[in-house]
Amino acid sequence: MNRKFFTCEKAQYRWYNPNEIIMGKEMKDHLKFAVSYWHTLCSEGADMFGRGVLDKSFGGKDPIDIYKCKVDALMELMNILSIDYFCFHDADIAPEGKTLKETNYNLDVISDYMQEQMSKNGKKLLWGTANCFNHPRYMHGAGTSPYVDVYAYAAAQIKKALEVTVKLGGNGYVFWGGREGYETLLNTDMALELDNMARLLHMAVDYGRKIGFKGDFYIEPKPKEPTKHQYDFDSSTVAGFLQKYDLTKDFKLNIEANHATLAGHTFEHELTVARINGLFGSIDANTGDSLLGWDTDQFPTNVYDTTMCMLEVLRAGGFTNGGLNFDAKARRGSCALDDIVDSYVAGIDAFALGLKNAVKIIEDGRIDEFKNNRYSSWNTSLGLSIRNDSETLESLAKYAEENADVMKSIGSGRQEYLENTINDILFK
Repeated sequence: MNRKFFTCEKAQYRWYNPNEIIMGKEMKDHLKFAVSYWHTLCSEGADMFGRGVLDKSFGGKDPIDIYKCKVDALMELMNILSIDYFCFHDADIAPEGKTLKETNYNLDVISDYMQEQMSKNGKKLLWGTANCFNHPRYMHGAGTSPYVDVYAYAAAQIKKALEVTVKLGGNGYVFWGGREGYETLLNTDMALELDNMARLLHMAVDYGRKIGFKGDFYIEPKPKEPTKHQYDFDSSTVAGFLQKYDLTKDFKLNIEANHATLAGHTFEHELTVARINGLFGSIDANTGDSLLGWDTDQFPTNVYDTTMCMLEVLRAGGFTNGGLNFDAKARRGSCALDDIVDSYVAGIDAFALGLKNAVKIIEDGRIDEFKNNRYSSWNTSLGLSIRNDSETLESLAKYAEENADVMKSIGSGRQEYLENTINDILFK
C-alpha cells in the first residue's frame, strides 16, 4: 500500500547523526531509539476531561484495515525519523474480537502484514508486551487478580503476545504492572498476590524459552497509577522481588523517567540501582511535569536529564537487547500528525546531545577522579581488609580506640563545585 500520512519527507536533526562513531560505536547503536506504538499510532489525545482531538484511524475503512493503516503509518514515520525499532502492546496492533480465539486470529492477520512491512522497510521490534490492565476484566489486576479465571485469561494473553514477539524477532518482552497492586489492604492478600505474580512470570519464561525467545524479560517499575500502590514501586522494590523469587537470571528492568519521579527519585537514581544490581536492561524515554503529580508521558527535552541518563547507560556498558523507547506523546493541543514528527525530533536530538555530553564528562575525568579520591581510604590496608571481610566488630573497635581523631579524615563533598564542573564541561 502506498498511503502517505505525514507531510515531512525526512527529519532534520541538529545533533542526531545515526552513523557518527562515538566511543567505537555508531550513535544509533548507543541509543537504539524505538517508536511507542500505543502513544504514537493509537492515542488520540483524550484525557479524563475531554475526548480525542486527533483521528488515528489513518483512513482505514474497517477494523482490520484501520490496523493495517497503522502499520503503514508506523513504517512511514520510522523512515522519516531514521529509527530502526518499535515497541507494542498486543491491544495496540490488532482489534479485540468477541472471543479470545477471534482476538488471536486478528493478531495473526496484522502481525503477518507487519512482518511483511518490517522486511520491506528494514525495521525491527525492540520488545512486545500484553495489555493486561485496560479491559474491565482486569479491574482487580491480572497476575495478581483474586479471581483464577482472570489469571488464566491473562496467561493466555501473555502466551499469544510472546508468540507474536518471537514471530517479529523481538529481543525483549516487558511486564508493566498495570493494575498489579492494591487500593486498600482491607481486601488484599498481598502474599498470595505476589506469589501468584511470580508464578506467572516463571511460566512466561518457561514458555518463551520453549518457543525460541532468547532475549530479555523486563519489569517496568512504577509506584502508582492506576492503583494507589503498585507492587513494582521502584527499581529497589523490583530488584528485591526478582531476587526473592529467583527471577534475576531472565529478568532485567525497563526504567521510565516519569515513573522514577513519581516514586520520588531521579531518573539517574533508578538507572544506577538497576546497574549496580546487574539488572539494567532498557529505557522508556520520557519526562514528567514537575508541577503535576501524575504520569504525563511528555517527550524529553531537558538535556541535563538526558546527559545523566546516558552517563549511566555508558557506565552500564550500553544496551544489549534493550534500547530507548519513546513512551511519550505529543501534548493534546499538538493536534496535527506532523506534530508527532516534531516531538520525536525533539526527543531524539535531546538524547543525542545527552550522549555527546556524557562522553565529554567521561573523557574530562574530573567527576570520576573526585569520586575515586573521596573513597580512596577504602583502598588502604584497613579499607581493603574490610572489603575482603577480614575484620570484625572487635578489631574495628580496637582500631577506632587507637585512632581517636576521626574528624581529620573527613573531607568536603563539594557538591556545588561538582555541579559547576558539569556546567564547565558541557558549555565551555
